[in-house]
Amino acid sequence: MTPVCIGSDHAGFALKTLIIEHVRAAGRDVKDFGAPCPEPADYPRYSASVCEAVLADNGLGILICGTGVGMSMAANRMPGIRAALCACAFQARASREHNDANVLCLGGRVTGPAVALEMVDIFLSTPFSGGRHLQRILQFDPAARSHSPGISC
Repeated sequence: MTPVCIGSDHAGFALKTLIIEHVRAAGRDVKDFGAPCPEPADYPRYSASVCEAVLADNGLGILICGTGVGMSMAANRMPGIRAALCACAFQARASREHNDANVLCLGGRVTGPAVALEMVDIFLSTPFSGGRHLQRILQFDPAARSHSPGISC
């Protein structure tokens, strides 16, 4: 199983730390791409590092900033990344089942710890359902065929 790649800026640092502990306690390997501390940090550099690793390993990533919006905007600029900013369990599940999202984005200042951990568990355990959803994804992400754990030719 490929490691979960995770990154945050300063506003997501506390939630990132909690998620890392939670995911490791569940027996999964985690690669922490920073930020290394809660001092001010620019989210685009951490988004890029996580997304590059997700694409290289055909894995899954988690990005956290204050609202999750900046991280999702930065991540979705990279071909092959389908980052989903989620606020509830339903969105986390649907983003994997229907959209084969490979990066979960969360807001450290707007998402409570219990909700965040529930979304992480769902995101990491929910498979892509394929079928009619594949043709839709390929319309906006032709790179999906080669960069997705859920999509095969």
